[in-house]
Amino acid sequence: MVDDSSTIRRMIAVTLDRDPRVTVVGEASDSYEAREKIKALSPDLLTLDIEMPGMDGLEFLSRLMRLRPMPVVMISTLTREGSVSAVRALALGAVECVDKRHILHPEESRMDLVELLLMAGSAQLRPPAAARPPAAAPSALAWNGRFVVIGASTGGVDALTTVLAGLPADTPPVVIAQHMPAMFLESFTERLDARSAPKVVAARAGEPLTQGVVMIAPGGKHHVALAGLDRPRIELVPDQGAPYVPLIDTLFRSAVPFGPKAVGVLLTGMGRDGADALLEMRRAGAATVAEDAATAVVDGMPRAARELGAAAEVKRIDDVAEAILAATSAQGATPRATAR
Repeated sequence: MVDDSSTIRRMIAVTLDRDPRVTVVGEASDSYEAREKIKALSPDLLTLDIEMPGMDGLEFLSRLMRLRPMPVVMISTLTREGSVSAVRALALGAVECVDKRHILHPEESRMDLVELLLMAGSAQLRPPAAARPPAAAPSALAWNGRFVVIGASTGGVDALTTVLAGLPADTPPVVIAQHMPAMFLESFTERLDARSAPKVVAARAGEPLTQGVVMIAPGGKHHVALAGLDRPRIELVPDQGAPYVPLIDTLFRSAVPFGPKAVGVLLTGMGRDGADALLEMRRAGAATVAEDAATAVVDGMPRAARELGAAAEVKRIDDVAEAILAATSAQGATPRATAR
């Protein structure tokens, strides 16, 4: 644990000490002490504060992922500035970001810190998208009228950055449900918009699905869904206590009535949100894709989809954009089932 607040360090330690599956091997109050503790103790996982005196958590994370890559969970204050830093941390390679309020007020949180850290400890680390050559997006698309719904959770910042890098400015309409706090999603949307050829915006109630526009579910107190079979549009659905906001199942199930007009894509994430609904989409005639285990940071959701037979295609993350374009192009063929 690395945090300049002894209170936060103690609260994390007390929470983790209750579970025999987790052992706290050390703690540090700043990045310099953390560097020495990591050398001496070789931990399997690190929790890291973003705002610290001296070298801040982002600079330390950047150096750590270059010199000694390991699973890192960031502890962030959910402010506008903190959310921008949290999204940057996820882009640098952090597995997950936790709002400090979940540590200080665990009774108000739906998150189980122990389960999250266990998941993070088993995550598959990949070089950040910015460090990899971007996919060459085509300059134009002969669109066949299909729209795309994408679901992602842990590891989704890097995965979605990679996918959108492979889509042209006139992309088919895309709606994304990414598990993330609302303020993080706002910062993430701005980051994607600055780094993608298509326009990336927050989904708003009543907005029609439009070619060239990627819409991100805003989260918070609402899930995103689709309505209007003749002219698909965004609908915001009030949360009723779901484990995640936005819920991928809500988005995918709303796409089922559109049948073959839809393309469903399920990417990295813990659990199985979206898997059952992706199967419903496939049975309704939609093209469906799940990320391959070889590239998923956390192969929970895509694995569940693959095991159900929900995915007509299984693709490495660098090939997902190509699969989307094949399914939404007038020249492309309908995706065929991948033998498993």
